[in-house]
Amino acid sequence: MNYHKIITLKDGRTCVLRNGTEQDGQALLDIFKLTHAQTDYLLSYPEESTHTAQQEAEFLKQRTQSADEIELLAELEGRIIGSAGIGCVARREKTRHRAEFGISVDRAYWGLGVGRALTEASIACARSAGYHQLELEAVAENQKALALYRSVGFVEYGRNPRGFRSRLTGWQELVLMRLELG
Repeated sequence: MNYHKIITLKDGRTCVLRNGTEQDGQALLDIFKLTHAQTDYLLSYPEESTHTAQQEAEFLKQRTQSADEIELLAELEGRIIGSAGIGCVARREKTRHRAEFGISVDRAYWGLGVGRALTEASIACARSAGYHQLELEAVAENQKALALYRSVGFVEYGRNPRGFRSRLTGWQELVLMRLELG
């Protein structure tokens, strides 16, 4: 799946949203490790990633060739500052209408509209791919993320009180959200 859009951030700078390509393997690995070290709200800790840059490159190649999955990158002044992606929940007949959504943005660029732009681009890609529902899980304490998701139409459909077990804070409640796409 391919995507390309130029946006203007809240500070006036131009940012490119595009699908990651095979050449972005190292950059994706770097932004993953950075963002996962910056917040306790993401699925894993940076050292838990065992992927190499080559494995990330292969992942991006597969996503580029896919008709219904994508990994988007936010690029500012030649540097990757965030990523987001959609992937099919399962290829079975009963579930192939559902896609999962995940996102992370370098903390240095929070509040500039990068997260909203990546979220909206992911929604557009999910619609284009023919999904009927986009799903996510977010830590309940992450009020800014929840507000963003609600503002673009996601609704809460449940909670998992022991969804994550943080090294720092113990149990973290997860909010399960979904967006009907059509």
